[in-house]
Amino acid sequence: MKYGARNQLRGQVSEIKKDGLMCQVKIKIVAGAAMCSVMTVDSLKELGLKKGDTVNVIAKAVNVLLTKE
Repeated sequence: MKYGARNQLRGQVSEIKKDGLMCQVKIKIVAGAAMCSVMTVDSLKELGLKKGDTVNVIAKAVNVLLTKE
């Protein structure tokens, strides 16, 4: 399947936190970096995600902001 997003990374699910209808899935990326995704618990179940799974992280955003202080 092709995606319209160019920012694609591969990582491993390191943590899943569930709270009601929503959950937070943390992904460990190469070199110790991390990303996080928030989704419904239903989506988590449909994807069959569990800790230790290898996943593709696809990021598509309208804005990417950088700051320097």
